[in-house]
Amino acid sequence: MMSKSETMRDFFCDMHVHIGATSRGTPVKITASRKLTLESIIRESLSRKGMDMVCVVDCAAPGVLGDIRRLVSEGQLCQHSDGGFLHRDQLAVIMGSEVETVEPHGGVSHHVSVFPDLKTISEFSRVMSRYISNMELSSQRARLRAGELYDVTKATGGILIPAHVFTPHKSLYGNAGRRMSQVIDREKDAIIAVELGLSADTSIADHLEELAGVTFLSNSDAHSTQKIAREYNIIKMQRPCFKEFVLALHRRAGRRVVANVGMDPRLGRYHRTYCLQCDRVQTDPPPVLDCRFCGAGGKEVVRGVYDRIREIGDYDSPRHPSHRPPYRYQVPLMFIPGMNIRTMDYLMERFGSEMAILNLATDAEIRQALSGEMARNLIDARNGKLKIDSGGGGNHGRLKKREVKYDQLSLFT
Repeated sequence: MMSKSETMRDFFCDMHVHIGATSRGTPVKITASRKLTLESIIRESLSRKGMDMVCVVDCAAPGVLGDIRRLVSEGQLCQHSDGGFLHRDQLAVIMGSEVETVEPHGGVSHHVSVFPDLKTISEFSRVMSRYISNMELSSQRARLRAGELYDVTKATGGILIPAHVFTPHKSLYGNAGRRMSQVIDREKDAIIAVELGLSADTSIADHLEELAGVTFLSNSDAHSTQKIAREYNIIKMQRPCFKEFVLALHRRAGRRVVANVGMDPRLGRYHRTYCLQCDRVQTDPPPVLDCRFCGAGGKEVVRGVYDRIREIGDYDSPRHPSHRPPYRYQVPLMFIPGMNIRTMDYLMERFGSEMAILNLATDAEIRQALSGEMARNLIDARNGKLKIDSGGGGNHGRLKKREVKYDQLSLFT
């Protein structure tokens, strides 16, 4: 374990990963792969993805709590004195629980409650069993409003982070309300961080004035091992653990998120409004709330994240507060044209992890490792030079041939 006197450095952190099944095969997150177990998350995060810290968001399920206790007894996980667990002194595992809340008007949103140790999350699980019919499954609807979930989380020793806050079906801004302060009407600065979600980035989120003081997180919301670290954060801390993570969210004592890393939001499944009637993504300038092709509206269209933000935003263009870190666009290996499992395995063996391939390998090293066209695709993807068709309605956007490089938000500090 690292000493308290050690200087701070940057860590790769994915703070929203699901479990598909327990070690006994019982389901946890219904929509996640059954191969996504606590053990497979640890292996993938450390050995292939190159993560330093990962938050598993199904830990209030009794079956998952049992798996955690077993790994502790086997010495695979060791409790960190400042919260969370360590695996081989290399990977920090933080415990969280995603919960679905519903407002009086019917608006639904997902939130992640994050905890430091088994005692606090076990108490959270016990209390939440009063409000959730089946605690064995993840992301279940609670008979609570979002503000009430905040109260339970705080009382049991955790922090609450609204999840994928702009997606159309189950999120704070996409479904529950137009303002966070209306949905979670608690003390000032009650919410210290929100998760942007796949279809949004910093430039989209900073159209909202009330988010100026909030830390942004970019997490994968992985439902399979391959999608771990599809999005992640680079966080400056002394060591990866719960206490340092909370300090970073507060931006205290030099701890902070120094970069959000994720796919271009156009690749997200809900970036633009999508018509269910004519099966088309809307391309007119936002906000587009009805289909411009066939005239369909209401429940016949799935409202896009970008369109929703432009509908409720306070500003015509984003206003980035001075503390806001850059958002770095990155294309995961699995999205690159021509990439397959065999090529990915070869690259992993050669460079060590996906983080090394995407962040550390030089263009020359990529050209040495791959043939001409595949090397060009990977290098172009790393440099943002692939054409993108926007996603919508649950369908990911698509990467095509080269286009002019998009502007990176690392231009501001």
